[in-house]
Amino acid sequence: MADLRELVAEELGARVDPRVKDMAAAIAAKHGAASRAVLFYGSCLREKRLEGLMLDFYLIVSDYRSAYGKRWLATANRLIPPNVFNFEHGGLRAKYAVLSEDNLRRECDVSARTPSVFARFSQPSRLVWTADAQAKEMAFDAVSRAAPALLELTRPTMADTEARDVLDIWKRAFELTFGAEIRAERSSRAAAIIDSDRARYRRFAEAAGFPRDLQLNEEQRKIYLNVWRQFRRRGKRASVARLAKASLTFAGGAEYIAWKINRHAGTDIQLTPWQQRHPLLAAIRLLPRLLKSGAVR
Repeated sequence: MADLRELVAEELGARVDPRVKDMAAAIAAKHGAASRAVLFYGSCLREKRLEGLMLDFYLIVSDYRSAYGKRWLATANRLIPPNVFNFEHGGLRAKYAVLSEDNLRRECDVSARTPSVFARFSQPSRLVWTADAQAKEMAFDAVSRAAPALLELTRPTMADTEARDVLDIWKRAFELTFGAEIRAERSSRAAAIIDSDRARYRRFAEAAGFPRDLQLNEEQRKIYLNVWRQFRRRGKRASVARLAKASLTFAGGAEYIAWKINRHAGTDIQLTPWQQRHPLLAAIRLLPRLLKSGAVR
């Protein structure tokens, strides 16, 4: 059986378009000596296409105070991680989220406050910039925790008859994580992610020791179902808080949110000039209608 850390190191080190590395280096340079690593993920990576899409990055920093010239940004990042910023470089557009090394380690583990980070890094990503060898090892170690954390918290929510195939566990895992956020995803999204590279998800699960029979009774199963209910409550609140914060940190955030919802939910939201100027108020007014229509959940 392949070693999970070796699989992660191989995947993180796979080749990417040189423009991705150039943008990652520019993002790191913006935050100076605090920058430790930049991870690339998302639709551009899956589709192997950059033009017309928004690239997705995580910038990992040593600490928030050193990463910013403004104290309030550091405080916001510490209280409601991550901060998210718009970025343009070399004719391409991106958004990047900022997490500290400590937050990355914690949020890739079963002790995470919400499942969003370990769910994200259970999927393919690339390590496209590092400050030094120590930062590279830090990223390998943190990302290696993500898939085991997601599967470990998901498997006990399923009866043995539901988890005969490890891909069924993955599917349930992504369904649960999507349900823990305000998402603009079609109900088939979890299966689509897995179907994009079924062999990859089998390899990672087997290296993490799954599938496995647990022989849990109903009381034990309820404990894990309650963990996901707590994730759902915290995740929904965190999504709203991050949306509010993004109205201050993310230039063009309203247009991006509308584009994201239209892309994933098949809607055709067109923002008015007033909504573009007041993204937070626009989001508050739009959210009930989007929830009712099922465009976001």
